Amino acid sequence: MIKLKKYKFWFATGSQDLYGETCLRNVAEHSRIIVEALNKSGILPYEIVLKPTLIDSSTIRKTFNEANGDEECAGVITWMHTFSPAKSWILGLQEFRKPLLHLHTQFNQEIPYDSIDMDFMNENQSAHGDREYGHIVSRMGIEREIVVGHWSHERVVSRVASWMRTAIGVMESSHIRVVRIADNMRNVAVTEGDKVEAQIKFGWEIDAYPVNEIAEYVADVSKGDTDALVEEYYSKYDILLEGRDPQEFKNHVAVQAQIELGFERFLIEKNYQAIVTHFGDLGALKQLPGLAIQRLMEKGYGFGGEGDWKTAALLRLMKLMTAGMKDAKGTSFMEDYTYNFVPGKEGILQSHMLEICPTIAEGKIGVKVSPLSMGNREDPARLVFTSKEGPGVAASLVDLGNRFRLIINAVNCKRVEKPMPKLPVATAFWTPEPNLITGAEAWILAGGAHHTAFSYDLSVEQMVHWAEAMGIEAVVIDKNTTISSLKKELRWNGVAFK
Repeated sequence: MIKLKKYKFWFATGSQDLYGETCLRNVAEHSRIIVEALNKSGILPYEIVLKPTLIDSSTIRKTFNEANGDEECAGVITWMHTFSPAKSWILGLQEFRKPLLHLHTQFNQEIPYDSIDMDFMNENQSAHGDREYGHIVSRMGIEREIVVGHWSHERVVSRVASWMRTAIGVMESSHIRVVRIADNMRNVAVTEGDKVEAQIKFGWEIDAYPVNEIAEYVADVSKGDTDALVEEYYSKYDILLEGRDPQEFKNHVAVQAQIELGFERFLIEKNYQAIVTHFGDLGALKQLPGLAIQRLMEKGYGFGGEGDWKTAALLRLMKLMTAGMKDAKGTSFMEDYTYNFVPGKEGILQSHMLEICPTIAEGKIGVKVSPLSMGNREDPARLVFTSKEGPGVAASLVDLGNRFRLIINAVNCKRVEKPMPKLPVATAFWTPEPNLITGAEAWILAGGAHHTAFSYDLSVEQMVHWAEAMGIEAVVIDKNTTISSLKKELRWNGVAFK
């Protein structure tokens, strides 16, 4: 379902005409070699396009405005090969509206000790020119990523690749539309928020529809289409009858197949990329959407439970940022449920009533039909599995009344000590960094929600960079977190983000 534009990134080299045509030809050739090498590295998720060398204010301004107008351009990488007077960059930077990366590199890796002369010094002075350029970007208060090192080093290329995925998140944020089926769960605070401010800050459109309007799409799905999808389920997943009558079980599964098809047709027709449901308002739906929502998340849709539109949009964004990633381990909606406080085995059991994305599954995925006390509907079918092991990030976007805050926790997923045969839902189990006690206290101090958007495939750094690009507060909880330092940070942020 995730269909991104064929995004590209422009490479803009800064120079000037004081050193003659030979120097400018060398600058252009060096830039060409660098761009070709970066594109051939096999590390970058998107192509870099070389632009002509920029030597004056008019061409710089023209290039940045062309980048603004090119729908395929997701950002610009800038590098000053020689000295480039920074006042020439002011107008272009003022009008630029896309992600910016400052690659602080140089063509040569080593100083040519035996042959270096003043001509070489004038031509290869990135250490000089990038500082001039960096000064004006800082003075103008423009958000950008800075990557330092030789362009041939894998570490440098990997950082550029990481920034590209953050840039895609920035670009795609304004295309996210969330449909709210019914409203938020009554009397719950953390799933509420200012939808108008969210559209101003992030570009998200959040609309509400009566549940029976989407239920009509479900009712219109043909039996033939429903049966075909049920057969796909039966061929793909383990069917866990657990004593239930096979035909009755299949009938319950068919309800979810019909919901999946009806919901997806609604989302496509109305152009929505994320959805929230609420067990308290199901209208004509026969079951709380479970397996159906899990499958939609697997296709790339965002989701939030109990009307949590912030998490739904954030999840969609994180799925876009990881789209096409090789060996991706998965990204899902998640909820904190219960703790294990046994010394040496500490962690948080993660799950939800039904809706965990199967992209994070380890091993076999089964289908179960089990009772659900919430919703007052028939027993819903759901996918059950356990999650992969490994590091990941859990992110929570909260509305503090006067601003948004993104809370990002580095976590380590592990296996639970024992099976949980009576728990009929998909689960994950993780220990937050730096440890359960400090991590949980820090999360609560920061105002984090019980819902999160979780990913194995994004880094804390990428999520921080996205928040910075959006102009919102980011709070990181990781191995370096202490409660005393976090309290100070939150106080400082209260002043900085007023």
